Amino acid sequence: MRAIEITRPGGPEVLAFCERASPALGPNDVLIRVRAAAVNRPDVQQRRGLYPPPPGATDLPGLDVAGIVEAVGAEVEWPRTGDAVCALANGGGYAELCAVPAVQCMPMPKGASFTEAAALPEAFFTAWNNVIWLGRLAEGETLLVQGGTSGVGMAAIQIAKSLRQARVIATAGTAAKLDICRQIGADHAVSYRDDWAAEIIAAIGAEQVDVALDAQAGPYTEKQLQLLAPDGRVVLIASHLGQMAEVNVRNIVRRRLTLTGSTLRPRPAAYKGRIASELVAHVWPLLESGRIRNHICATFDWRDVRDAHALMDAGEQVGKVVLTLDG
Repeated sequence: MRAIEITRPGGPEVLAFCERASPALGPNDVLIRVRAAAVNRPDVQQRRGLYPPPPGATDLPGLDVAGIVEAVGAEVEWPRTGDAVCALANGGGYAELCAVPAVQCMPMPKGASFTEAAALPEAFFTAWNNVIWLGRLAEGETLLVQGGTSGVGMAAIQIAKSLRQARVIATAGTAAKLDICRQIGADHAVSYRDDWAAEIIAAIGAEQVDVALDAQAGPYTEKQLQLLAPDGRVVLIASHLGQMAEVNVRNIVRRRLTLTGSTLRPRPAAYKGRIASELVAHVWPLLESGRIRNHICATFDWRDVRDAHALMDAGEQVGKVVLTLDG
């Protein structure tokens, strides 16, 4: 099969086409003929040498795909050969064929194209895992989403509004992006280029945030802890601004705060399978009815993968970037 590999750590120029053997198929796996694959921040970090694949995973990038099931393992009951699916892969999405645990597959939402379906898994799995499961966002609580126009940020805003009737504050870097946050449901949108913590306090008051979803860490961490209401939770999904942070532990103890983090990729298939089931049950009907929208910033033929990664490096994308493969 043809695939795109990372030849060495570096910029988009290190991505190159190669020939690889078709993936081995385990008894609980399915083999997907890939029609579209999304480009995600972990792909960029892996390309830079900052996010190695977990043990046992392929070195090929690509965490979410959509396509047609070409073969199934001996113990797989669903999906079946010929089914159109989208899936959260453990890697290997930048290829003509991708092996995925069957439980990580989901039916494509009714009316969705392969391109649209490929933009769903990583963003919605991550948002569900961190906002609903780890953040334990409850009905009517307040959610802070740092980076509201990322794929994960847009999924988190919409899940919180549609399923928890939450009050949502989102941050973004430009006026246009702030407008988009408001259009998809954010009650307040503030620029992270300004004193965002002070702006949030001015908008809703001090100690009012119940859950904060953040990929920055570093100096953001203590500011977010100060914004939390008693029993509030900060969930870190990356540390783009620094892996070290100084925090007021007494404040955590006194107000019963939770500071936690997560990585989804190394989790076992059974864990991801439970998320897949909940997404299909609770989010897929909202996608099909239009109450939750899928946001695609740009599509690229997979031959232009370097251009897709250059767009990600520039940080100007709103929503997801998707590669399309030959039909």
